[in-house]
Amino acid sequence: MSVRLVNAPISLVFSKANVDEEAFLKEYQQLSESDDDPISHWLKLARAKGDTADTDPVLLNLMVELHRKIDGLERFIKNEEPKRLSLENEVEIESIGFEHFKLSSDILEEGMVYYARVEMPVHPKRDVPVFFKAVDKSLAKITKIHDRDEKEWGAYLTARERVLIREARENR
Repeated sequence: MSVRLVNAPISLVFSKANVDEEAFLKEYQQLSESDDDPISHWLKLARAKGDTADTDPVLLNLMVELHRKIDGLERFIKNEEPKRLSLENEVEIESIGFEHFKLSSDILEEGMVYYARVEMPVHPKRDVPVFFKAVDKSLAKITKIHDRDEKEWGAYLTARERVLIREARENR
């Protein structure tokens, strides 16, 4: 099986899905709705009403992100940690493809299904929940990912390819 992968340093925490599949599915759903904070809800309503038609979209997005940062700082000051399930393993992803990724260590059981949180290095930084199946000891195929996260994954992959192409041109 030939899978095209691109070098991409990303952190991953994971556990076997059969350990507590119901809890993993619940967290998977919660993380998909994590952008439904009050400011996001307000923004969706404002856009639906057309109230943002005369607003610069870049400026609006920056203001929303600043609001989220302030909310994050407030949670930090109050020592309010987001509740996440404890996952057994932590490893670095070596390279990614559109549906696959390769771990830096051979720690997977072939054919086993896992639940993971990927720390995506995009703005804003956030955890992306995925289910994946081990193709071999280090290669995994993503079996379940939210649509929005899949688009971000693809955009990050494309950006990494561009960086590597640029570096290859500079080294010639």
